[in-house]
Amino acid sequence: MAKKTIEDIDLKGKKAVIRVDFNVPLQGETITDNTRILGALPTIKHVIEQGGTAILLSHLGRPKGQVNPKFSLATVAKGLADELGQPVVFIPVSRGEAAEKAVAELSEGSVALMENVRFHEGEEKNDPELAKDFAKLGDVFINDAFGTAHRAHASTAGIASFLKPAVAGFLIQSELEYLGEKTEGAESPFVVILGGAKVSDKITVIDRLLEKADTILIGGAMAYTFALANGKTVGDSLSEPKFIDTAKAAMKKAKEMGVKFLLPVDNITVDSLDFDNMSVGSIGSSDENGNIPDGWEGVDIGPKTLALYAAELAGAKTILMNGPMGIFEIEACAKGSFAIAEAVAKNQDAISIIGGGDSVKAVKQAGFGDQVSFISTGGGASLEFLEGKSLPGVVTLEDK
Repeated sequence: MAKKTIEDIDLKGKKAVIRVDFNVPLQGETITDNTRILGALPTIKHVIEQGGTAILLSHLGRPKGQVNPKFSLATVAKGLADELGQPVVFIPVSRGEAAEKAVAELSEGSVALMENVRFHEGEEKNDPELAKDFAKLGDVFINDAFGTAHRAHASTAGIASFLKPAVAGFLIQSELEYLGEKTEGAESPFVVILGGAKVSDKITVIDRLLEKADTILIGGAMAYTFALANGKTVGDSLSEPKFIDTAKAAMKKAKEMGVKFLLPVDNITVDSLDFDNMSVGSIGSSDENGNIPDGWEGVDIGPKTLALYAAELAGAKTILMNGPMGIFEIEACAKGSFAIAEAVAKNQDAISIIGGGDSVKAVKQAGFGDQVSFISTGGGASLEFLEGKSLPGVVTLEDK
């Protein structure tokens, strides 16, 4: 899927409409995590350095097609200016005469952030009229919002039909390289860590990765569905009995393909859990056979599993992590996720890819975010890409 990139086009004197993903967490007027802003900086800076002007489009939250000051990007514009080291013009509209006039008045080398594209009802419906209006804001289109690339929206996919050239920014280029090329032709041993709550959410990606991986390590609540499939008891643990046959089929396929498919041999358990207050009751563990009794709930992998998984990771040449090992948001249930993150970071001989969503939070919370090769900015987009699905925000870009 080789797509034209920002380096394949002439930007001098051009107004570049860049779709970024500035859907950042806010507390009042404070940005609590600026990862997505930092991720967009190389593309924005490149446009400026090449003599272009950057016109940024983004969404924030879910305003449902209505103007809502709570979801204004004005605060984000200030945060971006701080990181960029130059003023950012905030334009309080994103379509129509007022938007076009404001953009026309920008001097070369300027950076402007338009107001939230989801203030328009047509954004999430991929309305072609709205896409045309966005296209009127510039001379070229650059998509650098991987986190929304799986959505066919007016500012991610529709605009590319009306504004050419339409190319990938540096962030999307990196995502395609690491989640695509480096997993398709992964150096062996290729070890995949899959966590998360549901087998039903991950079965497509499990199926696809069984064709590429040497070893798959299963954690998170979906491990309890696999435990049921192996005849074990899981007590009150989150599981999906309806997907036992699906889990059995995955294990059968792994055996047929010679893929090492490892499940937890022990689990940390609790007799009560209050997620709202981030607290648990008594802490125990599964028995010597890996069974969990009634009244107890599995919340993390145990020490034996941790040692087993860490040994696999130590010898890997390529590592892909998607999903945590347990309820890492609660301190008593976080040890497994954090220790696995450490084991990934320790192997500096491997290409390590953190595949978006909660696994990114876990790795960063554990303090190893700067010791892995690549952290994906996509949640759902990463998962869909790994499943082999086409991403509308990427498909619409020009091929090389």
